Amino acid sequence: MSDETLVELTVGPVAHGGHCVARLDGRVVFVRHTLPGERVRARLTHAAPDASFWRADAVEVLDASPDRVPSVWPAAGPGGVGGGELSHVAPAAQQRWKAAVLAEQLRRLAHDEREVTVLPAPGDVERGGLAWRTRVDLVTDDLGRAGMQVWHSHEVRPLDSMPLATQEIADLDLFGRTWPAGARIEVAAPLGGDRPVVLVDGEPWDLVHHRVDRRPTAPRAVRETVGPHTYRVAADGFWQAHRSAPAVLVERVLAGVGDIAGATVADLYSGAGLFTVPLAQAVGADGSVVAVEGDARAVRDARRNVHDAPQVTLVHGDVARTLATSEQIVHADVVVLDPPRTGAGRAVVDQVLALAPERVVYVACDPAALARDLALLAAGGLVTEQVDGLDLFPMTHHLEAVAVLGRAHR
Repeated sequence: MSDETLVELTVGPVAHGGHCVARLDGRVVFVRHTLPGERVRARLTHAAPDASFWRADAVEVLDASPDRVPSVWPAAGPGGVGGGELSHVAPAAQQRWKAAVLAEQLRRLAHDEREVTVLPAPGDVERGGLAWRTRVDLVTDDLGRAGMQVWHSHEVRPLDSMPLATQEIADLDLFGRTWPAGARIEVAAPLGGDRPVVLVDGEPWDLVHHRVDRRPTAPRAVRETVGPHTYRVAADGFWQAHRSAPAVLVERVLAGVGDIAGATVADLYSGAGLFTVPLAQAVGADGSVVAVEGDARAVRDARRNVHDAPQVTLVHGDVARTLATSEQIVHADVVVLDPPRTGAGRAVVDQVLALAPERVVYVACDPAALARDLALLAAGGLVTEQVDGLDLFPMTHHLEAVAVLGRAHR
């Protein structure tokens, strides 16, 4: 059977990655743009005869789920751009979807049987899961029209709107302009009054004159406010995209670490210092925070953000290598880690265990990677006390989770 063939499928449970599972003549088919229990007509998109599984897009719904709603972003539907694969799912059902995925990954990979919930971020219910992105990354086609790549493709699909972006980004009229052909457009729109910063192929862009801004003072960074703290972040650097994510995650991390006055804390994959700054305040003058980050640009931002916190030591380097060789980190009462989507992995987990922490707070953006690392931490004597799911990526299959682990005392 070739790609582009239409087949009729009865859809089964959700799977990690934004798909549901169906079967066709005994073969597993991962189907996008559908819901459990639906009967759909689907177009096979990857169906090599020798493949262990196939992929498909549901293009016609024959029997609809009660959780199906009219898509809030049709451009991200079947055959469309990535980044909105759950835009046909009611917001509350999206959170149930993600909770099922998180629980299944914990059960399968960490042998951790627990019920989990995935909670919406503040304001998302009122906004219907829209207008949350403060960061947008676009590309332009050969005619200079701004858009995104079709899912699993290099084809650029021009757009006329981005319903997940904040109003501050919508007001820039990114899709009503002609840009340089084949360019990358990055937008950072901090909340709190600062103007959005637009970069085109890494250069600041003057939206008034619609050209590269060559002034030496052209902004390349934005100020982000999280509670009482203000951060400087490169416009093309990493920062949580959801408008509420920084505050929500800081709150969860501080709750997870508990009373750490005077403690020694290791903040791993520390980025621009989102957690480093409040952790420094929490440990006080008698404590210490060692923050390790591999990205030089993020470390430069972090140095500005912790300039008035002498209890912080910033280390620029690969986390695994730094933990294995640095004399600055030989013990930590508490470890906070926020690794990339691939997770921390065995080398880092082994080094974390060698620090002999009493508590670990793990912030994860991939449930499978989290579950694998929790299993490794459990083997080293740490007990997972709590796992909270957070829906910080509405209309997509992605979620954030915060796990709190403690020492298993005999």
